[in-house]
Amino acid sequence: MSKTLDDTQRRDWLRLIQSENVGPATFRKLLNRYGGAGAALDALPELSRSGGLRRPIRIYSQEAAEQDLENARRAGARFVALGEPDYPTLLKHIDSAPPLICVKGMLASAEHPCLAIVGARNASALGRKFTRQIASDLGARGFTIVSGLARGIDTSAHQAASRSGTIAVLAGGIDIIYPPENGQLYQQILEDGGAIVTEMTPGTVPQARHFPRRNRIISGMSFGTIVIEAAKRSGSLITARLALEQGREVFAVPGSPLDPRAAGTNGLIRQGAVLTERAKDVVDTILPLIQRDDPFGDTLDDPSAPEDDIMPLGEVPTSARAEILALLGPSPVELDDLIRESGHPPGAVFLVLLELELAGRLQRHSGAVVSLI
Repeated sequence: MSKTLDDTQRRDWLRLIQSENVGPATFRKLLNRYGGAGAALDALPELSRSGGLRRPIRIYSQEAAEQDLENARRAGARFVALGEPDYPTLLKHIDSAPPLICVKGMLASAEHPCLAIVGARNASALGRKFTRQIASDLGARGFTIVSGLARGIDTSAHQAASRSGTIAVLAGGIDIIYPPENGQLYQQILEDGGAIVTEMTPGTVPQARHFPRRNRIISGMSFGTIVIEAAKRSGSLITARLALEQGREVFAVPGSPLDPRAAGTNGLIRQGAVLTERAKDVVDTILPLIQRDDPFGDTLDDPSAPEDDIMPLGEVPTSARAEILALLGPSPVELDDLIRESGHPPGAVFLVLLELELAGRLQRHSGAVVSLI
């Protein structure tokens, strides 16, 4: 059941997700264990100490969070929380769904089936032309186009789909237009009823590490991702990989073997991506998925519902912590194997992993796999 946060809850959610070593998955575990962000914030110091952090964990201040909320309001934006009615439906299906997104414009376009279009920044003239054509055709068929406002393919996709519906996902703050030359396009998207989305706080200047996080939102909002021109080590291939991990479709437009910008897309086709030459290739694949009642399984509309049965701090003996820690190392281990080999209740293992994560000592991998840092 969807619900709306009050101002205090929204501030505390922002404080929690911005605190040290708290990512989206950890946020969910903390919220589920403690029933609210305020109580989770109070628990962070002891949890991180138990995990081996030798200094106080950095907790985002109330003043900083209130300033972020005010800066968003001044920019004409708002923070939307996971579980609230406006939160994009498909995005909440992914494991790393951002607890809060900062939104400017109309998210109503996200209620239509979304498709992502990504590709090279140094796109060819033919690549840009094809992008405008397929984005326009898909928009005319009722799809909203999601992309990253980058140069090249992203720009062409937004331009062609602006009137039919497009959403730009940023790697930086809602008030930081990157690249700067897309300022007019940014405004055009808003004027045409589209939306700008980011998980970053206002004023955040995009850095290289922010772009993969942005890419997971692009693919996570979409039924499928269309890749048009991508070199072998292109960021667009990261988006394609994330789409696959999220259980979404990947489409790739073939190109000349003589063009380095086609190496990535041709490689995706060899790996099983849908060869895409026109909008119909996408629609024929996506329509059966859209027509299903629950295309991606159950969602957690109420983010405070139980997920992991994490035991209280006082109920896990020191000896159990030591035994669970001894089973961990730099080589990834499946969570089920760790629980089985430890001989301890799952709730005890979940607690120890949470403590290590908050101490910055644990890395989580896809597929319920963990390792020590």
